[in-house]
Amino acid sequence: MKNSLLYLRGEFKQEKRKSAYGRPTLKGILEIEHLDALLDDLVALKGFWLRNNIIDGALIDVKYNKIVPKSSRISAYFSSKGIDSEDSIRGARFAEDDSHNKKHIFTHYVSKTVLEETINSLCEVINITKQLYDDKVWPKDIIAIQNKLVSINSVRIKDDFFVRMLCDSYLVEGFDIPSFNKDFTNTALISLYDVNVELALLLSKVGIRVMPDRIIKNTTTVLLNKNELDLLKDTAPYLISMGVEDEKTIEEVSLKNAKTEKVLSIPKPTNEPIIGVIDKIFDRDVYFSDWVEDYDLIDKTLREVEKDDYHGTTVSSIIVDGPSFNPGLDDGCGRFRVRHFAVAVGRRFSSFTLLKNVQSIIANNRDIKVWNISLGSILEINPNYVSPEAAILDQIQYENDVIFVVSGTNDGEQSLQKYIGAPADSINSIVVNSVNMSKYPATYTRKGPVLSFFHKPDVSYYGGDEDMYLHVCTPLGERLVSGTSYAAPWIARKLAYLIYVLKFNREVAKALIIDSAAGWNNNSYSEQKGYGVVPIKISDIIESNRDEIKFYFFAKSEKYNTYTYNIPVPLNENDKFPFVAKATLCYFPACSRNQGVDYTNTEFDISFGRMAHNKIKTINNNIQTDTSEGFVFEENAREYYRKWDNVKHIQEEIKPGVRARNSYETSLWGLSVKTKERLKLKYGEGMNFGVVVTLKEITGKNRIEDFVRQCTARGWIVSEIKVSNRIEIYNKAEETIKFDE
Repeated sequence: MKNSLLYLRGEFKQEKRKSAYGRPTLKGILEIEHLDALLDDLVALKGFWLRNNIIDGALIDVKYNKIVPKSSRISAYFSSKGIDSEDSIRGARFAEDDSHNKKHIFTHYVSKTVLEETINSLCEVINITKQLYDDKVWPKDIIAIQNKLVSINSVRIKDDFFVRMLCDSYLVEGFDIPSFNKDFTNTALISLYDVNVELALLLSKVGIRVMPDRIIKNTTTVLLNKNELDLLKDTAPYLISMGVEDEKTIEEVSLKNAKTEKVLSIPKPTNEPIIGVIDKIFDRDVYFSDWVEDYDLIDKTLREVEKDDYHGTTVSSIIVDGPSFNPGLDDGCGRFRVRHFAVAVGRRFSSFTLLKNVQSIIANNRDIKVWNISLGSILEINPNYVSPEAAILDQIQYENDVIFVVSGTNDGEQSLQKYIGAPADSINSIVVNSVNMSKYPATYTRKGPVLSFFHKPDVSYYGGDEDMYLHVCTPLGERLVSGTSYAAPWIARKLAYLIYVLKFNREVAKALIIDSAAGWNNNSYSEQKGYGVVPIKISDIIESNRDEIKFYFFAKSEKYNTYTYNIPVPLNENDKFPFVAKATLCYFPACSRNQGVDYTNTEFDISFGRMAHNKIKTINNNIQTDTSEGFVFEENAREYYRKWDNVKHIQEEIKPGVRARNSYETSLWGLSVKTKERLKLKYGEGMNFGVVVTLKEITGKNRIEDFVRQCTARGWIVSEIKVSNRIEIYNKAEETIKFDE
C-alpha cells in the first residue's frame, strides 16, 4: 500500500521587493578606442536612416558581448526625457562567437531625434573620458565618480548618466542594421518589427497591398506570397523580424497490419470527460464513433484525392479506448469522450489556417480544458524565435484555463539529432516525445531545446517502436503504428483524469506529470526524453512509496515574493531531518514572440529547503536573489536554475551513505516563489502556480502521519487525495437530475 498525495492549504505571505537594482558597475576595463568605434557605428546608422524613409524612426541592432540580464541592458543609450531605452526593444536573438559562446542581440526602434541625441551624448562622454583618463577606464574610476571623489564637470550630462553610458559601452560590442537572409520558396508567414505603424499601411509603403484576412489578429504577422516577399526583401529587408513557411509537411504515418483481428465493442458514453483533439479527419466508420463528436473545418478545395482519415482516427482511438487494445499500457484512467476538429489533410497543413482555426475552436469550446495536437512539421524549429503556431498556443494557455498536449514530431531519417518541429516549440504546452519499451529514445525521436534554452520536450511516453508497435483502430480495422503522435494522447488521458476527475488545477496536474517522469534521477533532463518517462499507471503519479511524503501547494503570486517559512518536516531521534527532497514548479506565463529569445515575460524563481538563520537553505544551492552568498552570471542562472523557464524541477541527489540533515533554530522548512518581469507590465501579478514536493526518508521509515499531525498543528489544512473518493464525487457531480413534472 502506498502513501496518498497531500494537499497543503494555508496562508502564503506576500512581500514587495525591498530594493531596486544597485548602482551600475563596470565589469572590466573599458578601452577608449572602443567608445570611438561605437560612435562610428551610430554615425553610420544615422546616415543610413536619413536615406531610408519608409519608417519614421530607426531600427538598430545592439550587439552585446555576452548573455545579459535585464539589469545590464543599456539604459543610457537611446534614452531621453520621458523615454526609457527598454521601451524601444523590439526583438532579441542569440549569436555565437568563435568559441560558441552565446551573446545577446537586441533590436531597438528609436526616433531619429533620440538617435541624434545619443550620438551627441556619446561624443560628450568620449571628450570627458579622454580628458580624465589616458586610454582606459578602470572599475575603480567608476566607483570614484559614484562616491563623489571625482566630478566630470559637464553642463550637458550628469555624473550618473556618464557612468551608465560607460557601463553600457563595456557590454556592447557594436551597433548594426537588422537583417533577414532566409529564403522562401512558397507562401510564408512573415512577422515585421513593431514600428508603431498599422501593418497594412506599412506594407503599402513598400508596394504590397494586403487584405485584413491575411493578417493574424493582434500581431505583426502577415501571410505573403513569394512575389510579395521578394519585393519586401529587396525594398526593406530590415523590417522583417521573423519568417516561416506557411505550408508545413507532416511526417508520413506508417501503418502496419496487425496479426490479430480482435473484435472490440464499447458501451454508449455517459458522463465521461471530454478531451479536445485538433488533427486530421475523423472517420465515423469505427466501433467507438458514438464517443466522438467530430467537426470538419477543412476547406473542400484543399482536400486531396486520397482519403486521409487514418491519423486523426487513430489518435482519437487511443484517447477513447487505448487500453482495450494496448493492455500493457492500461493506465487506470478509463475511457474518454472526444471532440474532434479536422484542420489538416494529406501530408501538409497551413500554419495560417491552423492559427485561425485554433483561436476560434478554443473560444467556442470553453468546457474543454485538455487538448491534444499530434500534428507537427518536419522542418526544424528556429533557434531564435518560436513558430507562430506555438506562440498562439502559448497565448491561449496564458489567457484561458486550458492545457495543450503536443507531440514532439518525428524524424524519418532516424538520426536522433534533428530538432523538434512546430508546434512542439510551445513553451506552455506539455510536449511529448517517444521511447521504446526499454525507455530509450525511439528511433524517430527528435530533440530540443527551444530558443537554444527552454527545456523541450517536457516528458516522454511509449509511442511504439521496432521492439513493440502500438495497436490503434483505423477505418479498416486494427493496425500497428509508431510515432510521437501516439505518445501524446496517452499523456492527454492522464492530464484529463487529473483535471476532470481528480479536480487538480492544471498547474498542479502539469507539475505532477513532470515530477513523476523525473523520479529521483539527479541527471533527470535529456534533449530527447525531457524530464523522463511518465509512469503507466495513474496511481503512480498521484501516490508515493511508503518511505516518501508527497504533497503540493497551489497558490497565486500577488507581489514580488510569495512565501511560507512554516513547513514542519519531521525530525529523527537526533533532531535531524532524515530526508532528501525534490520539488517541481509549473506556471503558464504570458509570452512575447516579438521579443525573440527573451520569450517568457515572467520568471518565477523557486527556493525550497530548510530554514537557517531566517533564510531558506535551498536544496539546489540557489543564490540568485541572495547577493550575500555571491554573484550569479545570467548564463549560469539560466543553465543551473532555469531562469525564465516556466518549469523548475529541483532535487537533492541520493548518494550512497547519505546522512540526515542538520536542523536549525526553528526546525522548519520554507518555500519562496519570487516574481520577476522582463517588461514594465506586471504579467505575473495574480498568476497561479503549482508546486509538488516529495520528501524521501533515507532510512526507509514511513513518517507521513507525523508530517500530517505537525502540519495541522501549525495551521495547515491537510487534505488527503484518495482516488476512490474523488471518483465518487465526480460521478455524483455529473449525474443528470430528473425532476417530477
